[in-house]
Amino acid sequence: MILERVSSPADVKKLTGPELTALCGELRHFLVESIARTGGHLASNLGAVELTVAIHRCCDTSRDRLVFDVGHQCYVHKALTGRRELFSTLRQLGGLGGFPRPDESIHDAFIAGHASNSVSVALGMARARTLLGQDYSVLALIGDGALTGGLAYEGLNDAGASREPLVVILNDNGMSIDPNVGGVAAHLSRLRVRPGYYQFKKGYRAAMDHLPGGKVLYRFNHRIKSGVKRTIYPCSLFEDMGFTYLGPVDGHNLDQLCTTLSWAKAMACPVLLHVRTVKGQGYLPAARQPERSHGVAPFDPKVGPVSRQKVDFSYVFGHELVELAGLNKRICAITAAMAEGTGLQEFAAAWPKRFFDVGIAEGHAVSMAAGMAKQGLIPVFAVYSSFLQRGFDMLLHDAALQNLHVVLAVDRAGLVGPDGPTHHGSQDVCFLTQIPGMTVLCPACFAELRSMLRAALSMAGPVAIRYPRGGEGRAYPPWTGAGAVLLRQGSDVTLVSYGTLTDELLTAAAALADRGVQAEVIKLNRIAPLSSAPVLESVERTGRLLVLEDCREAGSVGQQLAAVLAQAGASPRSLALKNLKGRFAPQGSIPELRRQLGLDAQAVIDAVLGMLP
Repeated sequence: MILERVSSPADVKKLTGPELTALCGELRHFLVESIARTGGHLASNLGAVELTVAIHRCCDTSRDRLVFDVGHQCYVHKALTGRRELFSTLRQLGGLGGFPRPDESIHDAFIAGHASNSVSVALGMARARTLLGQDYSVLALIGDGALTGGLAYEGLNDAGASREPLVVILNDNGMSIDPNVGGVAAHLSRLRVRPGYYQFKKGYRAAMDHLPGGKVLYRFNHRIKSGVKRTIYPCSLFEDMGFTYLGPVDGHNLDQLCTTLSWAKAMACPVLLHVRTVKGQGYLPAARQPERSHGVAPFDPKVGPVSRQKVDFSYVFGHELVELAGLNKRICAITAAMAEGTGLQEFAAAWPKRFFDVGIAEGHAVSMAAGMAKQGLIPVFAVYSSFLQRGFDMLLHDAALQNLHVVLAVDRAGLVGPDGPTHHGSQDVCFLTQIPGMTVLCPACFAELRSMLRAALSMAGPVAIRYPRGGEGRAYPPWTGAGAVLLRQGSDVTLVSYGTLTDELLTAAAALADRGVQAEVIKLNRIAPLSSAPVLESVERTGRLLVLEDCREAGSVGQQLAAVLAQAGASPRSLALKNLKGRFAPQGSIPELRRQLGLDAQAVIDAVLGMLP
């Protein structure tokens, strides 16, 4: 096998044309077999095989800087840069990362877990290269889905005007995770039918350079041609921004890719290389349903990923919202290119006129929701916790400042598992609870999610409902609207948490009781405004407090409770704040991460025993 002979990009450069073609086939087989065992991102990587091989054929990523945009398309890059044998550990605790990680390899230029930032990062690297007098190429590999994010245009606008030599490779497959929407997708569709003429153009210019007076004639003809072209064929958006536009190029034709990429590098100016690819290319199950083959669990490679309807928090939220929208025509749903991931596909089918997919544009989604709320609608924005971070300014300025009734369904709150540090929802507690007027609800089971969603739709001001990835654990009594509830009485220590982490407290309390330690367990249903009175009363009896959270410590609920207790002159004799401290949590399964980070029942037991005399 050719793939077994490739342990570095240098090996790719040694291969013949037929060997490169065979390598692409072997890489696809390797991806399917590997991801079938571990799970991971399938369709996006299958579509980027030839493009990645061409990049390593033309570049040296140990020196040249390749910046991925949404790094889930980096698997082939990792396989070609000495990490193929690590794929059995993909996305597992201590294993190969599912996104680019500079601490993992010199070939990974920058961390990339979210979208639309690659051009900005690449321009920064290009400017650093120029100021430091160094010599290397800079490439940004951005998917067309990421072009729906506003940051991409901030970067393109500046990069095109900068005249810095860099290459932006647009991997255009017509999709992000769900099919792309909006004006950018329509613009790219028009560009896709534009005939390629750059090979002829280069040959013509070379010929004119060797003729007497040819350079003058070429410049004259070029001006005439450009004027006619602008009259009968509008310039592309990228050329208007200052880029030299190359393409569209067949993203599965290695010869075209290598030739055009070499031209792009040699142009010494901002270049936009438009590459057309097919998501899921070469593997029929993924090509047939690429949106279902994006992030997949382990599967049988002979059959392909199987789509099973999981009854998880996302599904329960989406199903309940459909029912509630039938009762109130002012309810609308918003997603930022994640309809299926957030459980909104059923809403999109049931109420299409009230469903809005804005693309990968979370800040825009929040501001749009604020505008809808100002005019009398009830917008519900379903968004992953880690993606909501990009809408923080809009939450403050556009929603909270006017106390507008925007409902946030904050999915993937807390630890999310194999996607790792770029996707853990470990920041939203700290920033949502600091927003004036914000209500933050934390369901611990499906029944609570349903009742909290119903309540949120009738509240005033901005409301966030944060819930985890996956299914429920324990079933809790119906929510009555209380900000906090006493689940277990005790006299020795007060244990506090919210959401599904409460399960760990109840397990720990039962085990402590077997040792003669009586722990009082309080579940917070609402963390903003903070329901501190039950905790204050409990701590006055027990004298000890432990707060369990899967968020960072600064600004955590534990710190807020400690401050309230101190202000009331009721500080506990012993205080334990169990959280992520100042760390970014690694990848791994949620049980593994809770155990490693000291957030499971056993860690609570150990901490409580250490607090006792």
